[in-house]
Amino acid sequence: MRTARALATFDDVELGDHVCWHTESAAATPADVLAYVADGALYGDKIVVVGSAGTASGLPREAVPSASVILDFPRVANPDAVLAAVRREARTAVREGYRSVRVLTEPVPAAAPSGAEELVAHELRLDEFASESNAIVVCAFKPSQWDGPTLEHVACVHPHEMGIRAERPAFRMFSTGADSWSVDGVIDSECADAFNAAVRAALRGSPSVKLRFDTLDMIDAAGMHALVDAARHLPERRILVEGANETVRLCWELAGYASAGMPVVMAA
Repeated sequence: MRTARALATFDDVELGDHVCWHTESAAATPADVLAYVADGALYGDKIVVVGSAGTASGLPREAVPSASVILDFPRVANPDAVLAAVRREARTAVREGYRSVRVLTEPVPAAAPSGAEELVAHELRLDEFASESNAIVVCAFKPSQWDGPTLEHVACVHPHEMGIRAERPAFRMFSTGADSWSVDGVIDSECADAFNAAVRAALRGSPSVKLRFDTLDMIDAAGMHALVDAARHLPERRILVEGANETVRLCWELAGYASAGMPVVMAA
């Protein structure tokens, strides 16, 4: 069972982890990054580095072990192409006898207005990949390159973090199986926009998704509206919510969302 957690160092990564690493506020050094890469050989993992000119997080090409794979893409690459290439390398690694793949990637901001939404959708697909394949995926973000809201949206769709501010994101949404997502923490007016973006991104890939609220502490009126709005944003989308506590279910009913025809169903 995947659970959200913070990592102190790269030594704490486990199979299936999808880590949001804020590099400029992390204690990690280039030597730590090299150790993360070197651990691939120790544990039988294949290293896959994604980055323009073959660099990511300050890792130079010559420092990458010869058995590793460097995926050179333009500075702003097509997310689908990146994910497809990573999946190919994961399948190849299995055939070659590796335990799994260790992916190190450093996204960069896109100039397009839809860049943030595309990034959230891409990170959710990466999370599905990590969950289903037991890959380790580390996504390095330099806070100086990103605006605050985008970084917040991104952090919320990574189940694991390292080097970010001491205060965790209010909620996290991460893969627990095909079209199934766990949501933990608190969803209120301050993070409702981020939650709406995450749910909309999940619905882009499937007309029906399941949200698990087992570890969700609270969702207020703004969060509930964000959930319903996300389902209505795309036509004929359905959301099944399971595992909500009694308080959440009662608030849902009192808000009038338990009516027939609602695209979001709160299971008993």
